[in-house]
Amino acid sequence: MIIAIDGPAGAGKSTVTRVLAERLECNYLDTGAMYRAVTFSAMNTGIDLADQAALAEVAQSITLSFDGDLVFVNGEDVSAVIRKPEVTRNVVSIADAPAVRAHLVDLQRKVASQGNFVCEGRDQGSVAFPDAFCKIYLTASESYRAKRRVEQMTAAGQFVDYDQVIREQRRRDEQDLNREVGRLQKSADAIEVNTDDKSIEQVVEELEAIAKSRMAIAE
Repeated sequence: MIIAIDGPAGAGKSTVTRVLAERLECNYLDTGAMYRAVTFSAMNTGIDLADQAALAEVAQSITLSFDGDLVFVNGEDVSAVIRKPEVTRNVVSIADAPAVRAHLVDLQRKVASQGNFVCEGRDQGSVAFPDAFCKIYLTASESYRAKRRVEQMTAAGQFVDYDQVIREQRRRDEQDLNREVGRLQKSADAIEVNTDDKSIEQVVEELEAIAKSRMAIAE
């Protein structure tokens, strides 16, 4: 059973998807963390991030593993460092590399084949799991997404300017919507949910209701 949740950065996907997975007693897969982990690893090697072959080699050479909210590369906890601004700025280079994306999508499918999963990212319903029985497109206004991002980074001890976040968000949206592979798009059969002015609990309850209604239909 796969529940695929897609949407732009800052819409609240990671937070509510984790809680939803717990509610439904499913596993949680943060695919964005995979791309961040590869980005972090590539940056550490000092390779040219425009070198497609080198990026593919890095992606295929590392071992990614998860333990709850923790992300590990070759056994090292990288949960915090992969969220730093410099990784965020460079992740598009990895996300746009066809060989890297193909490898990670294949890995996502292998992981999800081991049980029931709630998966979140940019292309879960459109590319990774086009046959998912439940697809949700989570979105929010530009200002609300930026505000949420600032709050998250401040809580993590990373102090940023709101206007800077807006600029980077717009740049990332443009890249995500227009990339050649794995671009951000709402699947035709996905249900759109706007998270503006809603608490985490309200959004989770809405998603849970959607998921359970799809489960009833599937049964």
